[in-house]
Amino acid sequence: MKKSILFLLACCSFGAMPAAHSADQVELRFAWWGGKARNQATLKALEAFEAKYPNIKVKAEYTGWDGFYSRLTTQINSNTEADVMQTNWNWLTLLSKTGDGFYDLNKLSQPIGLDQFSPSALASTTVNGKINAIPVSANVMLFYYNAATWNKAGLALPKTWEDLLKAGPVFKEKLGDNYFPMILTEQDSLLLLNSYVYQGNQKPMVDEKTRKLGWSHADLVEAFTFYRKMVDAHTIPDARAMASFGKGVAYEMKPWINGEWGGIYNWNVMYTAESQNLKNPSDLVMGDYPMREGAKDAGQFNKTALMFSVSKNTRHPQEAAMLINFLMSEKEGVVPVGLERGVPLSRAGEQILRDAGQLKDSDPVLAGLMQSASLPNKSTTLPYLEDPQLIALFVAALQNIDYGKATIDEAATTFEERANRILRRIMR
Repeated sequence: MKKSILFLLACCSFGAMPAAHSADQVELRFAWWGGKARNQATLKALEAFEAKYPNIKVKAEYTGWDGFYSRLTTQINSNTEADVMQTNWNWLTLLSKTGDGFYDLNKLSQPIGLDQFSPSALASTTVNGKINAIPVSANVMLFYYNAATWNKAGLALPKTWEDLLKAGPVFKEKLGDNYFPMILTEQDSLLLLNSYVYQGNQKPMVDEKTRKLGWSHADLVEAFTFYRKMVDAHTIPDARAMASFGKGVAYEMKPWINGEWGGIYNWNVMYTAESQNLKNPSDLVMGDYPMREGAKDAGQFNKTALMFSVSKNTRHPQEAAMLINFLMSEKEGVVPVGLERGVPLSRAGEQILRDAGQLKDSDPVLAGLMQSASLPNKSTTLPYLEDPQLIALFVAALQNIDYGKATIDEAATTFEERANRILRRIMR
């Protein structure tokens, strides 16, 4: 088992010694997004970094997920971005198409500890031979359920898509209108429907060769029809119900905290944040990944989870590299953060958490990676499915259907026309 986990985490040889750095006083800016738990853990790690390197002061710039990308792009366009930035994998196609959007970390090989990461892990963050980021962890979309809520409904956790649909009426009858087997937030709805349709047609949603949608009109109709099937079955709340809770992170909303929402389709990296907001964190458990009858591939979205990038404009590249190495591969930086950013892809970081008892094979974050590896998952992960414009367009289609502004067929037609324009623009 341990061998398979090391394969999943794809790490190679042991650590690099920090390079010599200036004794002059240096201020680094470090920007990231996260929930309360991640923010507090990161601040604790930064305190340890400053204690070890008293000549380096780190200015923490942290927010929630909403608005982080737009703020980052504004800063990059005005050359005012932070020295070290937490970045998302698909942003490389938007912010660094030629590999020049961020500092080339090949130039910081020793202080940043590149030899802690496998060639395959670094390849995922390399553009035109330039390493644009350190891959922090691996990420996969999974089903997590509040076992206490499902038990209250008298149901076993679902194993199939049909089980999930059948649970809706039971939740409504036994627990009330406010209880649902699961919820879907914006990007999650796109990725779940992508997986469901891919299991049936084995076609990627986006065709990279033609720079257009790879799905036909009928495929889009199938996706939107299945979404409405879940809504009509009371399996998930519709867009109108979700909008009533306002903007924000779903796992910080009262229905999640109170156990009214019985599950979520989200990243394995998010397990810690999601579970900690429940009255009993251990109630959140990983469920089976449903497969359609005859499906040859799960169509599951796998990617490098989070990344740490260094600004191409930084005046302190050595110190920026030291900070990343500290957070990824040194005990004082790794232990406080634990699994808040997922299972470290740094070999040293993984071993540190194992030695500290914070990482075990049974941990839900790691178990999610193992479950994914056991599934047929050969479909190509496409960064365009995380493009903010495409997600917004997809969500708008679902909302128009839910609000009665468009039929499923009309929503599919509009999405197809506008999505192809977006893809031509972002893929050129």
